[in-house]
Amino acid sequence: MKHHRVARVAEVIREVASETILFKVSDPRVRNVTVTRVEVSADLQHAKVHVSIMGTPARQKKALAGLQNAAGFIQSQLGDRMKTRYTPSLRFFLDQGIKQSVEISRLINEALGRNPAEDDSSLDDDGEEVEAEDGTEEESPPEAQEGASPPRGH
Repeated sequence: MKHHRVARVAEVIREVASETILFKVSDPRVRNVTVTRVEVSADLQHAKVHVSIMGTPARQKKALAGLQNAAGFIQSQLGDRMKTRYTPSLRFFLDQGIKQSVEISRLINEALGRNPAEDDSSLDDDGEEVEAEDGTEEESPPEAQEGASPPRGH
């Protein structure tokens, strides 16, 4: 089967699963769930749905159990949207990509000897500059200053 068809089916599954989880699944365990990607088998009969779940590991485990219980309902919604001979059976997996990227960023900052809190010390919660402890205002780069014209290319 052509690769572009598998990719299109995976995208439809991702959209339908996201909409169904967000708006139609009423299981209280299934909250703060984001569908990150979908892998579909070449015969379009099986799909691995990778999800990111905010919360503690126990909360993530409960949400995955809720998703597995709702898999039949999500498949029925998928069957209504897709007009194929078979509706793929769905299996849900926890996507560790976001957690790993945050951990890698932390390790890089640690290796460089930086504390993430130090990097943004001259900015307040809204990203605005604050005055330094000696009463002077922190200097911003020239392109960030208001009223500064952008550099012109020749």
